[in-house]
Amino acid sequence: MYRILILSFISLVFLLNLHSCKKADGIADFETQDWLQGGSQTSFLTGSGAFGESFTGLSAEQELTHGVGDLLFESTFVSSPSPKNPGLGPVFNSVSCVSCHVNDGRGKAPNTGDQLLALLLRISIPGENEHGGPLAVPNFGDQFQQRGVFGTPSEGSVDVSYSYQTYTFPDGETYELRLPNYQFVSTYMPLPLNMLYSARMAPPVFGLGLLEAISESSIYLAQDEYDSDGDGVSGKVNKVWNVEKNKHTIGRFGWKAGAPSLLQQVAGAFHQDMGITSFLFPTESSWGQTQYDYLLDDLEITDSLLHAVTFYIKTLKAPARRDVKNPEVMRGKELFTAAKCISCHTPKQRTAVNVAFQPLNNQVFYPFTDLLLHDMGPGLADNRPDYLASGNEWKTTPLWGIGLSEVVNGHSYFLHDGRARSFLEAIMWHGGEAENSKNFFANLSSAERKAVLKYLKSL
Repeated sequence: MYRILILSFISLVFLLNLHSCKKADGIADFETQDWLQGGSQTSFLTGSGAFGESFTGLSAEQELTHGVGDLLFESTFVSSPSPKNPGLGPVFNSVSCVSCHVNDGRGKAPNTGDQLLALLLRISIPGENEHGGPLAVPNFGDQFQQRGVFGTPSEGSVDVSYSYQTYTFPDGETYELRLPNYQFVSTYMPLPLNMLYSARMAPPVFGLGLLEAISESSIYLAQDEYDSDGDGVSGKVNKVWNVEKNKHTIGRFGWKAGAPSLLQQVAGAFHQDMGITSFLFPTESSWGQTQYDYLLDDLEITDSLLHAVTFYIKTLKAPARRDVKNPEVMRGKELFTAAKCISCHTPKQRTAVNVAFQPLNNQVFYPFTDLLLHDMGPGLADNRPDYLASGNEWKTTPLWGIGLSEVVNGHSYFLHDGRARSFLEAIMWHGGEAENSKNFFANLSSAERKAVLKYLKSL
């Protein structure tokens, strides 16, 4: 009888172990399926709404908050007084979130002679403010405002033009790169001669909740500021001023990781892009300038509405990869890896444990970024420091969804200022820590380069 019990116990243990092994294998399989770029929060839409699908697993109340945020994201703001969406200005760049982030996607770079719509210019003078960030330009602030409400002069305008140069790959195939040139004109007062500026395109806003949910320890673990492993890649964390927490924390958002949280990123956009005050930024962006209206206004966006817009952005799914079994795409993926592009564009990330919000709890996803700063060489340098980011350094841009830019936004303009008109141009602008990867790509055959571009199209 005891023998029977012992054998039964051994059999039970074996079955339990077998079951656990199968479960572990299943998890391992899921974690290697990079076509699920948003993990369980992956959208399979491929049309113009591919970036606008809300998270799965939201409660009815959360769905309502998401919807309210969506409505405000698409709303047009006007100057006060107004019964609806007041507070615009006195100086501003845009009248709504969606006018820059069309369909929750990326802005389009202006052509020569075009008005700047989805491109802004951050400005500063040499030195640091009290928190170690960029030092605002006297009488202009830290963002150039090209529009003003009725009766209020703007800070001026910007003329954009491009210069072009043709280059040749080792196999004889040619390509062209364009370099943007910016000229500040009709400014309401003279700009300082030592002013620094940085052109910034409006980036996509999907999947940002997943990026925010990565633990700080995971980001620090990937940091290799002094290139201790000798691979030529030395990514580092940006430490920025967190207004809500009143201390320096890790930067995650913006082209130089200058914002520590989605809430601050959203509040900053309302404040600088539209001149709308909030509990994080309660003073008008035009304070101290002749455009300042000296009105003791209430906050122009309520805490609840600011949080709703932030929640909307936080709960947008990331799109799935496509054509994953296409032989040319699979070959392109191999070459992308061989070129060591994944040293910065890290495919796989995981969110921290968050039992209070299951849609972001312990999620494996594939954004193709390490959220670190990297020296991209003099060709892409804006020469404007931003906290710990030097004038040559940029945060690794997530690559998920770039293959749908043409469908969602009607263009394929990339990089921080939209200078690149294709994946190929974006690659060939890389330098600094990415110089070897760029040269690897350049020395491939024409067919192999097309395979890499086909892979990027699948992301």
